[in-house]
Amino acid sequence: MKSIISKALMYCSDSKEELKEDLKDFVPKIVVVGCGGSGNNTVTRLTEVGVDNVVKIAINTDKRHLEMTKADVRVLIGKSITGGLGAGGYPEIGRKAAEMARTKLEELLANADMVFICVGLGGGTGTGSAPVVADIAKKIGAITIAFANMPFKVERARIEKAKQGLIELKDVCDTVIVLDNNKLLEYYPNLPINAAFSVMDQLIAETIKGISDAINKPSLVNIDFADVKAVIGQGGVSVMLVGESKGQDKSKAVVRDCLKHPLLDIDYRGATGALLHITGGQDLTIKEAQEIANNITFEISPNANVKMGVRIDPEFENAVRVLAIMTGIKHKEFVGSFEDLEVPKLEVPKVEAQKKVENKKKQSNNIMGIIDVIK
Repeated sequence: MKSIISKALMYCSDSKEELKEDLKDFVPKIVVVGCGGSGNNTVTRLTEVGVDNVVKIAINTDKRHLEMTKADVRVLIGKSITGGLGAGGYPEIGRKAAEMARTKLEELLANADMVFICVGLGGGTGTGSAPVVADIAKKIGAITIAFANMPFKVERARIEKAKQGLIELKDVCDTVIVLDNNKLLEYYPNLPINAAFSVMDQLIAETIKGISDAINKPSLVNIDFADVKAVIGQGGVSVMLVGESKGQDKSKAVVRDCLKHPLLDIDYRGATGALLHITGGQDLTIKEAQEIANNITFEISPNANVKMGVRIDPEFENAVRVLAIMTGIKHKEFVGSFEDLEVPKLEVPKVEAQKKVENKKKQSNNIMGIIDVIK
């Protein structure tokens, strides 16, 4: 037995098989679309991180913000409606702007195999346009995954918009990964605001990079495109777990890092699917990889569809990184910390209340009238 093991180790150190030319063309087309201001920021971060084989697209109604965004393609939508000045917090204008640009978006997403949609819910452009982009992606047959940032609890007016936007996204995406901005306050209260939001953007960027690398780069245990489709395609809401550790007992430490992740606020117990990818150095043992997989998936459904990949990377010597996406989260949990939040209703005299209702109707009619005239 020892001779067999020694020969196997010798083969591992000497083996450097080159990919044949006729197989190099089989690379899935992955597209990331940032919708609105928050989505644009994430696309910029993804560009700075550097991800191979991914097309990065930014769409916005705000021309100034779009000009500052780093992306492969930038699209100003709804110019005739907004004049490039933004949607003013109205999701219906964001949706109308995206519908007007549907032909252009269909061209950009043509032949895509996987589409990631990044959006901060609760505003106008992102909340309105993201479901339109998702609908286009689904109709061309792409796996459609949305990263949805929920607003701070103090942003009362944005919360109901965010909830509605999340429901619309859930109806058209294969899966929606929910992130909670309130966790930034809880875990990073003293960080400058730009740095705090960069943490969220970095998390999304690393996850997209991890999935892209898992599909496109050769691994010891491969996760291929069909594996991702089988897990993600089950639909519903998902959570992502990201962890990294080094040194002794790294397999247990990385699991703890994943499970206590500060930016997630959804219980994934009972999840129906799991996509798990482990990256380690030459010292990563089969026992460590198995322990990581077992501990992370311990509380999900016993019938869950679990796909695991393992890649050896010299840069991770004596270290390990884990990326996991848990799918099929129960519907009642998908709004996270907003599920039980009640927005207080102010007592207003009947005459004043009636005036407010009439004013809102006039504002809405004026907005839609402008849209119809331009159309």
